[in-house]
Amino acid sequence: MDSVDLLEGLATTRAIRRYRPEPIPDDALAQILFAATRAPTGSNRQNFRFLVLTDGPRAREAKALLGRTFRAGWEAKRGNDGYTEGSGADDNSPKARTARAMQHFVDHFEQTPAVVLGCIRRRHGGLADGASIFPACQNLLLAARALGYGGVMTGWHREVEGELKTLLGIPDNIDIAATIPMGRPMGGHGPVRRRPMSELVFEDSWDSSPAWAVDPPGTRFAQAGPPRSSGAGAPAA
Repeated sequence: MDSVDLLEGLATTRAIRRYRPEPIPDDALAQILFAATRAPTGSNRQNFRFLVLTDGPRAREAKALLGRTFRAGWEAKRGNDGYTEGSGADDNSPKARTARAMQHFVDHFEQTPAVVLGCIRRRHGGLADGASIFPACQNLLLAARALGYGGVMTGWHREVEGELKTLLGIPDNIDIAATIPMGRPMGGHGPVRRRPMSELVFEDSWDSSPAWAVDPPGTRFAQAGPPRSSGAGAPAA
C-alpha cells in the first residue's frame, strides 16, 4: 500500500489503463467509495450515485458490453487522431506508447478488476449537473491512488448507455456521467505531465501570468509545454 500525502497524491494521480489481474478487496473498495461520497454537490443534494461492477453476472455482461464499445471508440480515435502517423511511427515516442497502452486497455477491458459507473440524477443538464458528479469522481481516483490502485475517467459508454441502463436497472432519470475502470497498476504512478503554470494561471487580467506562477523544480511537462530544448523538468519561464 502506498503512503502519500495529499499534495503528492494530487501531483501523481495519472490515468492508469493497465491493471494486474487481481481483484480489489472489499475493504479497499469501501475506503475508495467512502472518499468519493464525501465530495461536494450543489446545495449538498448528493444527487450522484456510484454503481460498482466487479464479478457478478450482470457485471460481467456489462463489462462485455462496455468492452465492445470501448474497442470501437478507440479504433475510431486512433484513426481520426493519427496515432500511427508522424511521431506515432516511432515506437519509443510518447504518442506510440500512449497508443500501446490504449490498445491494451480496450483489448483487456473485460478483465478490469472493477468498473465504477458515476451516475447523476438529471436536474439542469450540462455543466450544472457535472459540477455535482465530477468532484466525486476525482475524489474516487485520488483515494484509489492513496491505496496503491489507479483508474481513468472515460466516456465511451455513451454509445451503449441505454443498454447499460436496461441491463443494470438504472432509472430513466439517471444519467451515466462517467465510466471509471480501476485496478492495481501494472506500472507506476505519476508524476503527471501538464502544461506549465505560466500558461494556465493568470492574475488581474487574461493571459497575464503572475511572477509566483512557477512550477516546482523537477516538474515534467506535457508535449504541449515548453520546447524540449529548454530541458525537461526545467521551471517554466
